[in-house]
Amino acid sequence: MDQPQLFPRIDSHHHFLDPARRDYPWLKGMDAIERRFAPDDLAPLLDANHINGSVLVQTVSDLDETREFLRLAAETPWIVGVVGWVDLTDQTAAAMQDLRDSEGGEYLVGIRHPVHYEQDPDWLLGEEAQRGLEAVAEADLVYDLLVWPRELPAAITVARDFPHLRFVIDHIAKPPIASGETEPWAELMHEFAGLDNVACKLSGMVTEADAEHWSTEDLLPYVRTVVEIFGPDRLMFGSDWPVCLMAASYDEVVHSARQALSDLEVLTPEAEAAIFGGTTVRWYRLNLTNLDT
Repeated sequence: MDQPQLFPRIDSHHHFLDPARRDYPWLKGMDAIERRFAPDDLAPLLDANHINGSVLVQTVSDLDETREFLRLAAETPWIVGVVGWVDLTDQTAAAMQDLRDSEGGEYLVGIRHPVHYEQDPDWLLGEEAQRGLEAVAEADLVYDLLVWPRELPAAITVARDFPHLRFVIDHIAKPPIASGETEPWAELMHEFAGLDNVACKLSGMVTEADAEHWSTEDLLPYVRTVVEIFGPDRLMFGSDWPVCLMAASYDEVVHSARQALSDLEVLTPEAEAAIFGGTTVRWYRLNLTNLDT
């Protein structure tokens, strides 16, 4: 007999796509997922994995997409938050207020910009971006750090310079799992250890591994590192669906995360409650009133 679930399980990171309506420059060549992905596609996967709710994350630098995602959140009880996009370099505060005033605006819980597409690895340190980050802090939203290892030095600096802003590192900062290399990624990530305003998503790992031949064992050095740095109270599970489908099914992503944590002997009931729900709820300050748990 299954044990009763005593905590909400939240997927902290997924997307929806509709190539017929919107251009996704990053999607070129990813034939396996170059199609529409919508709530009806994800709902049965959440149910099958006993996941109660999710955080929907922007995919392009487009305010209209964020408005659409907020409307979807208002219509879909299990979408409990949206991480949207605004231009950090231009009228950031006004754009966020406009989103909050739109349909579903109460579901806006964070902001993300694809920093890894900027030519300058120090883009976050620019004066305009810094003003934008301050506006995010004043709005009491989370800033999701979508960075690769080359942008980590700048991310470390802004996390130190903005102690009043909650940050989340997406996809454990995309280390080169396929090659098995851990440095300089691990050394840089350790700089976040003492920064209690920074959390990390246990997400996006399978697509950084060898997509055709990865195993949970390949993930262990990277999971071990972020567990040591952040601990369960600053770690949150995310599927990165449907991008994960380039390497693994939704079920496989959930299983691999649990298996890695179990292999490292850190998956206590308390740790599982935090990583698979509690940290996400607390960090994004999610309202679970309408959630079926």
